[in-house]
Amino acid sequence: MKQFAVGAALAAICLGIVPASAQDKPLVGIVSISATEANNARYIKGAEAAAKELGWEVSVIDAAGSADQANAAIQNFAQRGTTAIIDMVFPFSSIGAGLDAAKSANIPVVTWGGGLGSTVAATNGSGGPMVVPVNDLMLKAMEGKGSLLVLAYRTGEVCRNREVELDKALVAYPDVKVTKNEVRIPGYFEDGAQYANAWLAAHPAGDENLAIWGCWDDPAIGAIGSLRAQGRDDVKVYGVNGNAQALENIKNGFMTATAWQDSYTEGYNMIKLLPEIQKAGADWQPKAVEVPAVLVTKETVEKFIAEHPDAIK
Repeated sequence: MKQFAVGAALAAICLGIVPASAQDKPLVGIVSISATEANNARYIKGAEAAAKELGWEVSVIDAAGSADQANAAIQNFAQRGTTAIIDMVFPFSSIGAGLDAAKSANIPVVTWGGGLGSTVAATNGSGGPMVVPVNDLMLKAMEGKGSLLVLAYRTGEVCRNREVELDKALVAYPDVKVTKNEVRIPGYFEDGAQYANAWLAAHPAGDENLAIWGCWDDPAIGAIGSLRAQGRDDVKVYGVNGNAQALENIKNGFMTATAWQDSYTEGYNMIKLLPEIQKAGADWQPKAVEVPAVLVTKETVEKFIAEHPDAIK
């Protein structure tokens, strides 16, 4: 019987049928709302760097903005017996099926911008606090009046929270007229340009203070394309995340400000937290491990790039 068991095990190895417990490295599954978007990509790179230091592996599934695909991806990782799962941006309330599958398999789930709730063990990258300095700068520059184009995205928790913060700030400025449009993932560059074109046609230069607000940089960058094509330099443009393209636009005078999010460090820190979550087990208390954002403007961009050279790459 012992010889048969050894023979069966050798046969299984030859066929590549190795049980999860025999894997050399723990696997972390990452479910991204848009793996190619600059800020998401930086987070994933940070996570991969930390995982390499721990001797772990990372597998990424791009859910392409779909909560249904995110749930399916988390369920897939749960079936594969991953060590932990990271949800990027999808709010915990929209990934209930995935969280249930992970809970049944005793796999911790953490979020980047998805918030704390349900069975989520930890979060960072929360959207609301990051946008506050951008909102304050923009509304001050508008002097309490004018027209504002808001490029929103409500499937992701980060953008949803940023829009909530903007709405709260706008309560004190009833003379700012707001137009809201929701962009798609994928398609945010194109949508930003299209919505800006329509809005610009109704808001000629010289009539009032004008601004465009993107719940992250990329839709605002799409809008900048329309502004440049029409030769409009009378509109201030604001984003959040501080990706390389946004920083270049600030340097060149096309974007007014962004809040740089150190998503690389957020990804790195979250992976480093996972062994603690594992060790604590049922005694783990959910918590936020935030990394503060940095406001970047035309006046500060050169100094910022000198201090953070990797941000422009």
